[in-house]
Amino acid sequence: MPGLYTEADYENSVIELFRNELGYEYAYGPDIERDFYSPLYEEVLLDSLYNLNRDLPDDAIQDALFKLKNFENGELVQKNAVFMDYLQNGIPVRYFVGGEEHSSIVYLVDYKNPDNNSFIVANQWTFIENSNKRPDILLFLNGIPVVIVELKSPSREETDASAAYRQLRNYMKEIPSMFIYNAICVMSDQMTSKAGTITSGEDRFMEWKTVDGSYENTQYAQFDTFFQGMFQKERLLDLIKNFICFSNEGVNSFKILAGYHQYFAVRKAIESTKRATVTDGKGGVFWHTQGSGKSLSMVFYAHLLQEALDSPTIVVLTDRNDLDDQLFGQFAKCKDFLRQEPVHATCRKLTETSSKNDVGLKDWLEGRQANGIIFTTMQKFEESHEALSERRNIIVMADEAHRGQYGLTEKIKMTKNEDGEEIAKRVVGTARIIRNSLPNATYIGFTGTPISSKDRSTREVFGDYIDIYDMTQAVEDGATRPVYYESRVIKLNLDEATLHMIDAEYEIMAHNADPEVIEKSKKTLGQMEAILGNDNTINSLVCDILEHYENYREGLLTGKAMIVAYSRPIAMKIYKRILELRPDWTEKVSIVMTGGNNDPEEWHDIIGNKRHKDELAKKFKDNNSPMKIAIVVDMWLTGFDVPSLATMYVYKPMSGYNLMQAIARVNRVFRDKEGGLVVDYVGIANALKQAMNDYTTRDKKNYGDTDVAKVAYPKFIEKLGVCRDMFHGFDYTKFTTGTDLERAKTISGAVNYIIAREKDKEKDTFIKEALMLHQALSLCSSMVCEADRFEAAFFESVRVLVLRLTNAGSGKKISLPEMNARINELLKQSIKSEGVINLFSDMQEEFSLFDPKFLEEISKMKEKNLAIELLKKLIAEQVSVYRRTNVVKSEKFSEIMQRAINAYLNGMLTNEEVIAEMLKLAKQLAEAHKEGEQLGLTADELAFYDALTKPQAIKDFYKNEELIAITKELADTLRRNKTIDWQRKESARAKMRTLIKRLLKKHKYPPEGMADAVQTVMTQCELWTDNNDMMSDKVVSFQEHKAYIYESKATYSMAAEETAPYGTNKDK
Repeated sequence: MPGLYTEADYENSVIELFRNELGYEYAYGPDIERDFYSPLYEEVLLDSLYNLNRDLPDDAIQDALFKLKNFENGELVQKNAVFMDYLQNGIPVRYFVGGEEHSSIVYLVDYKNPDNNSFIVANQWTFIENSNKRPDILLFLNGIPVVIVELKSPSREETDASAAYRQLRNYMKEIPSMFIYNAICVMSDQMTSKAGTITSGEDRFMEWKTVDGSYENTQYAQFDTFFQGMFQKERLLDLIKNFICFSNEGVNSFKILAGYHQYFAVRKAIESTKRATVTDGKGGVFWHTQGSGKSLSMVFYAHLLQEALDSPTIVVLTDRNDLDDQLFGQFAKCKDFLRQEPVHATCRKLTETSSKNDVGLKDWLEGRQANGIIFTTMQKFEESHEALSERRNIIVMADEAHRGQYGLTEKIKMTKNEDGEEIAKRVVGTARIIRNSLPNATYIGFTGTPISSKDRSTREVFGDYIDIYDMTQAVEDGATRPVYYESRVIKLNLDEATLHMIDAEYEIMAHNADPEVIEKSKKTLGQMEAILGNDNTINSLVCDILEHYENYREGLLTGKAMIVAYSRPIAMKIYKRILELRPDWTEKVSIVMTGGNNDPEEWHDIIGNKRHKDELAKKFKDNNSPMKIAIVVDMWLTGFDVPSLATMYVYKPMSGYNLMQAIARVNRVFRDKEGGLVVDYVGIANALKQAMNDYTTRDKKNYGDTDVAKVAYPKFIEKLGVCRDMFHGFDYTKFTTGTDLERAKTISGAVNYIIAREKDKEKDTFIKEALMLHQALSLCSSMVCEADRFEAAFFESVRVLVLRLTNAGSGKKISLPEMNARINELLKQSIKSEGVINLFSDMQEEFSLFDPKFLEEISKMKEKNLAIELLKKLIAEQVSVYRRTNVVKSEKFSEIMQRAINAYLNGMLTNEEVIAEMLKLAKQLAEAHKEGEQLGLTADELAFYDALTKPQAIKDFYKNEELIAITKELADTLRRNKTIDWQRKESARAKMRTLIKRLLKKHKYPPEGMADAVQTVMTQCELWTDNNDMMSDKVVSFQEHKAYIYESKATYSMAAEETAPYGTNKDK
């Protein structure tokens, strides 16, 4: 359709950008002689291998080529991991020279001199494996297809970047070998462009929002920013070599590509470290908000240091054991990428009693002059004053830099000695001890929360911020989700005195744990334990948590929640009380905390050992496990990731970074999670505001007060009003008061109401507004009265159905059972409805155009707009099959359909008339289906028969038997010659055309004056060859063809869109 900016136009714009702006060469697939069963561009690959490895003999190159083409059997991800190692580090080879064996490395890429490599952007590049596929755009680096780009038309509402994601997943099944050689996958519809890897879920594909690392204008990134930011030649090489790694999680491996914020920050950190090693040793502070991938940034940084500073020794410093384990775990999972195995220091220095598994920090540092990564906690430094090492080439990476490390200065503290005499004792600050232990090292701090403005000592050790990636940016980029809180302190009926005491607790925390203050507070803390542990209070707390969880949070995502208890005894009380009230929840709720020697006997079994805790961690991270609620005190509040966790109940005063760390447990990205909810029972609002003081100005503005009563609830009320107004004049009271049948009729009536042709704009607005209503409700449902909740559930049901019907980008066929199941599940979750709704209550059968009973029911439907949408969609699915198989029928039916729809949209046909037209068309489609059977032709052959007989007058010149004979011979010739691929070369196409013309001439086809008829036959032959699976000789029969019909994802806006070579205008 002229005038529309199609996918092919967008493809041309992207190719133009690669050629003109980024200096890539261009290759048009059909013009290149090559092997269609190999994903590599072999001619270029061979040239590059010889060019980059000039000092190696032919045998070495051939050995490398053999390895590159032959991977051991295994999963795609394993093969890709081996390939990435070849790509990043070269291929180890063995070869003989004069009878003597040598070994060497064959490099696939020259990372130091970008100009020595070949960069090619290609389109229309056919590759044949399980079927014949043509990805939109491929980027070849030295002949290897390292980047695959899937585009969707920017102007078609039905497709979007999500459709591109599904297409990529489909390619992985159909042409898996192409993905063995893949480094980066890209999906783009111009509005949104995102990059990921072969293991990324759709929510893990990320935008690249800057070309040079400045964070300006990053809210809505342009497609050219994305492509230029990632694919400048030097940048692409840097990303491939240094910013893609595999994280091996047990059986599964995840392939990780750095986000733009990680890439630029790590690069800045490397520069800042280089400067620090020759100046004051202060590498700076790297502040990336929690949840945005800081541990992986540390891995990328450690990897890059090896080259940047000639293999320094890296000491990773954490200040708590469990944090140490988690970070160590992340480094261990990436050991192949780091090319060394990290070790764990178990003590400061080995002694005679040390076991053979012990690692002494001092001994380990003395035992090497370079290299190595060792993890240690703050405590190992505090045990002595002598220096651990005087070496300069040591980099200390401190995690959560400002935790235990304040205090560079030495203080004098007055204490009494054994004889009771007052003496002055020198107390050395932790940071000073660390500095003294490694006096010549360079220090860099990594943190997820900002450094307090009062905390000068952290800056004295590390220097200033290197890079800041704040909450606002992380949420905008989809790297994290916002956290909201809901106060339910009132539900505990605490008296004034108790509330004052809780305030006092916050006061104490605010004074940064000065020893004198702690003394004073011990008394208060004792009283706190008694008050918060009071049996009646615990009972009110548990009853309220259960009510809130079961009614509002259990049905959300995977139903995971965390309860943070004030102390171990209180955690135990909460656990026991939950099980008294819900005895069958033994699998569902668990307690996770450290055990102590003086614990009561019965606690031991509940708390368990380290292995038991690891088991619980596995279960809590597993979305399908029955364990849904974890009760914790300190454990799991830092660095513990469960992306689907969306609810945290807080029954423990916390402040500052401890509070920010804890609530960040619920900010991870997971499917359509709107945000995390912190339910507060101890008044954390002020502490939250205080903690936000050191955040960026825009963070304070956006997240300074995220009370759902002030943020989500007003938004919910506003959107509810908007949706009500849109349905003014439509009575939906029966949804709340009626039977299941009436409820079902109300939903379909409402859908019918909003999709009327005159409401086209309102329909789109309704979809947007109802989505916002649904999102706001997911955060504040406990504040919404039942009537409003029912109403919101009604609008959500209508929204889901309208989306399903008009199919905005879901690319799925339309199915009645699936729609019913979806709505029933939705109502069960949102309003606890146990009824079963059957939306189109008269219809029992699955939708099918070839079922006369179904067509009859459609014609009787009262909801005419609904009937039109259903028919439009089903006919579209059918025509789309023809679009791939039968050129004549595709044109004929597309045209009839488009005419009817246009007349309807222009008001020339009424609802009834357009339905009658469509039913007539549906019947024609059904008849067309049977035609082949009557003529004794397969679906393939019928398509050729249609092409031959397209001119009306043809049948006056030939008997039908003759036409059938020509058809069979034509199909036969194509099948026999189908190894010649049309897309290969113009010469191959010419050969095929000659064959066909010769055959037609033999049968004296076409008659004089009908030369155009040959073109139709040619077009059909091309379509057949382009869409036929060249791997199999299977002929599609009619029955199979019927089954195949429903796989399609058709849309109306355009007839078959031919993809043109780059640089040609399709509207000519």
